[in-house]
Amino acid sequence: MSETLAPYIALPGTAGDAFVHWREVLGGELDMLRYGDGPPMEGMPFTPDPQAVAHAVLTTPAGQIAGGDAMGQDEEYPVRGTAYSLLYTADSPERARAIIEAFVAGGGEVNLPFDRAPWGDWYGQVFDRFGVMWSLSVPA
Repeated sequence: MSETLAPYIALPGTAGDAFVHWREVLGGELDMLRYGDGPPMEGMPFTPDPQAVAHAVLTTPAGQIAGGDAMGQDEEYPVRGTAYSLLYTADSPERARAIIEAFVAGGGEVNLPFDRAPWGDWYGQVFDRFGVMWSLSVPA
């Protein structure tokens, strides 16, 4: 097996909907396991909701995203407003615009309009309806 690296996102109970939406927007193959799909997990410090996502992997044409529902958190689990974004490098400005439009149509909002950046590439940012920031880039 070769090594891989993928961002892993823990969402506050919205992972199932988020991963399905991301597959609709980006394409690819989705593998998702809910806690209720497997055997009981002995020794866990909490009892997970059987419908909560234990682990999901979306394999897109551009790479993989992994994640699941945050479990056992006593406080609000922040998604939006944190210091990260997912960088998706598209093969054309038209493809990047289509991705942004799909996120907006799905309840998201533009954070930075997609346009030529000072460094010469195309670049923009959009928050999806789950609060995840997507940075879209196209090399000059």
